[in-house]
Formats: sequence, structure tokens, C-alpha cells
Amino acid sequence: MNEVKMLLDELAAVCANPKAQLDAAVADGRKCVGVLPYFSPEELVYAAGMLPFGLWGAEMQANESKRYYPAFICSLLHTVLELGLKGALNDLSAIMVPICCDSLKGFGANWKYGVGEAVPVIDVAWAENRKIPAGVEFTRSQFRKVLGQLEAIAGDRVSDAEIGASVAVYNENRAALRAFSAAAARRPEAVSPTARCAAIKAGYFMDRAEHTEKLNALTAALAALPEQKWDGLRVVTTGILADSPALLRILEDNQIAVVGDQIAQESVNFRVDTPVTDDPVEGIAQRLGQVEGCSVLFDPGKQRGKELIELAKKVNADGILWVMTKFCDPEEYDYVPVKRMADAAGIPLLAVEVDQQMVNYEQARSAIEAFAEILRF
Repeated sequence: MNEVKMLLDELAAVCANPKAQLDAAVADGRKCVGVLPYFSPEELVYAAGMLPFGLWGAEMQANESKRYYPAFICSLLHTVLELGLKGALNDLSAIMVPICCDSLKGFGANWKYGVGEAVPVIDVAWAENRKIPAGVEFTRSQFRKVLGQLEAIAGDRVSDAEIGASVAVYNENRAALRAFSAAAARRPEAVSPTARCAAIKAGYFMDRAEHTEKLNALTAALAALPEQKWDGLRVVTTGILADSPALLRILEDNQIAVVGDQIAQESVNFRVDTPVTDDPVEGIAQRLGQVEGCSVLFDPGKQRGKELIELAKKVNADGILWVMTKFCDPEEYDYVPVKRMADAAGIPLLAVEVDQQMVNYEQARSAIEAFAEILRF
């Protein structure tokens, strides 16, 4: 247990101070590229010898950003822009912005106007119909364009062999994340919701090879623990973000373990590997066509609902917790059809709203406490 705790604490420390990771990389002479959600081709950044640095917002009050965005834009974008406006991200060599929702489409222009050209913007586009051959080809062409911009920043050309090696690093990391997630589900007494979240999230700020090494050691240490009975509840989560410290503490207070997820920041991002292809950039484009379960990706048949129900049954979850990011229109549109599917399958589903600028989670606490009581009967 000591080794498990030590490794979890190390990964939690990375999440608690991601700026330290950025500062250390810059001090070592490594260029860093900020990566906003979702599904930007991080492998290309890594292949260029630079560090992809995840920008998933922060728990803070945003003020300056409200000169650029109205209050009813998701706090993830508000807080990232706030950090940029305050100079906290000046050490980045660029930021990649996927233009996959209405709010993100305007982010690059706001960044250019507010932060300036010191940290240039790389827009990332892909085909809405991302599965068909024409869609894959369009996405490949856009990712090649991104690669050219990254090469200009890195000051060197990037070969297909280097991209292929980067793909291998990321696929190894995804495999390690899947193995850890499964191990954590089997050891809920050892891996709290807070610790599970931190172990996954740390990869957005670390070198992926280093993150893989930590995860593999952690998974092995979990496997060596003796079996223990878990008397609490088991839930799967879904949404964009589920990294609110206050929300995770509420789950722990109610003896609720997270035994699986369909969160954009978590399993949705590592469930599918990048195919190994002759043109590695095409493989990255193909992977995007295989990703399901995220509201910002075209999903006319609501595969998200089907996958979520299958996951809940597979891990013997007592219920589903929908972590609704406030003011996220794609998430709100998804909720009604997926809720109907869960009801039809007889799986209890609770939605709670989160915001990175919230200071009071008592409404969520009351809802979760009531949900827990219902699940126990």
C-alpha cells in the first residue's frame, strides 16, 4: 500500500502544480505547446521534440476573460483565457485550438487580440463526417497543415519515422491508462475518485513516456494488494470534465467509487489507439474516426448512450453520474436522449452541474446524497 500511495501522491503533485512541469521543461530547453481540448494531434507536437501541455482550465475566478467572452461560455475557456491574459502561459511556444464547438471557434481570435502574437495560435480542424474516406483524407490534410506550423516553431523538419515513434509512445500510454483504470476499478478502497482523476490527468502535463512508466508501476502495485471487500457504491461518470476537487470529495464522503468513465478528459481520450499506417498522419486522422462517446463529435445515432450503458453493465455499476459542464451546449443536447436510454435500460442516472468558478457545491452534495440513498435500496 505504501508504494501505491507514493505513486498516487507523485501524480497528484503534478496535477496540483502543472506550472512546475512547464517551468521545468522550459528550463531544460524544451519548447512547449499548449493543447486545448479536444482531440488535437498531440503526437505531432511530441514528434517535433516539443512537450504537449494540456490546457483544461483551472479552479479559479475569471475576470479579465469576460471582456472577450460573455459569462455564459463554459468556464474551461474562460479560465484558460484568463491565464493567458495574466501572462501565466507566456512560456508556451504556441497553443493548438480545435475548432469543434461554437465557443472554441472564437477562442483563437480572442487569444490573438488579448494575449498577442507572442504565443501564436494553431487552429485544428477536422471533418464532421470523420469516418468516411473523404473525411479521413480531409482530416489528414488539416493535420499535415498543423504539422507544418509545428515544424516552423520547432525549427526543424519532422519525418514520418519520428511521427511513427511518437504514435508508439502515445499508444503505449493509452494502454497503460486503460490498464490503470481497470486496476483502480478493482481496488476502490485504494484508489479514491480524487486519486484516480489525478493519475489520469497528470499525463496532460508530463512527458507521456514518463507518465506511462509511473502508471505501469502503479498498476503493478495495485495488482499486488490483497483482495478487500468494498461496501460502498460503484458509479460510472460521463461528461467533459470530472476533475472538480469539491465534487470528488463529495463522492468520497458518500463512499462512492468511480469504476469507469466516459469523460472527454479521461477514458474517451485513451480508449482507442492510433492505427499504425504507412502515413502516420493518416493513422492519427483514422483514430479520430474511431472515437465515440463525446458530445463534440458527430454522433447521430447516440452511440454515446449505448456505450455508456454497456460500460455500466460491464463494471457492475450501481448508477451513472452525468457531470454536466455548465454552459456546454453539446453536453446539454446529449443529456435528454442518453437519459431516456438509461431509463429504458433500468440504470439510475443523476446529472450534477459543475463550473470551475463555483465555490459552493452544496446543491450537488444534496443531490448526490439523495442519489446514494436511492442506490442503496
